Amino acid sequence: MFHLLTFSNMKENFIDILKNHYFDLEGRARRKEFWMFLLWYFILYIPIYIIAFVLTYITEVAYILPIVVGIFCLALIAPSFSLVIRRLHDIGKSGWYWLVGLIPFIGGIILLVWYCTEGTIGPNEYGPDPKAAERGGVVAQ
Repeated sequence: MFHLLTFSNMKENFIDILKNHYFDLEGRARRKEFWMFLLWYFILYIPIYIIAFVLTYITEVAYILPIVVGIFCLALIAPSFSLVIRRLHDIGKSGWYWLVGLIPFIGGIILLVWYCTEGTIGPNEYGPDPKAAERGGVVAQ
């Protein structure tokens, strides 16, 4: 079934992660949930950075930019981290696999490929399939 992607759906997804999955390391996160969160992260980050940059320039107080941007990043580090772990769970990998990103040059590429990989069809060791309802309840044997 085709699901229309709207601004409202994207916003609800972002807010849902902040409200219900802030420190949630259990379960699975589908690709859509992962990428919509990242999209909103950058949609919010860019204006905050620009405003902080302008305030720093206008007030000539050099520490405004790192403080404002730092608060924003710190507020979203926990849900971002938990979302990465739940995304890895969706493809059947342990959350510890995020450490692959620490490998110079290729670690980020490997993680990007995993983030783009479709999740396991049906339940896996980390929980039920988050797309089961869209698939009509189809479960892999």
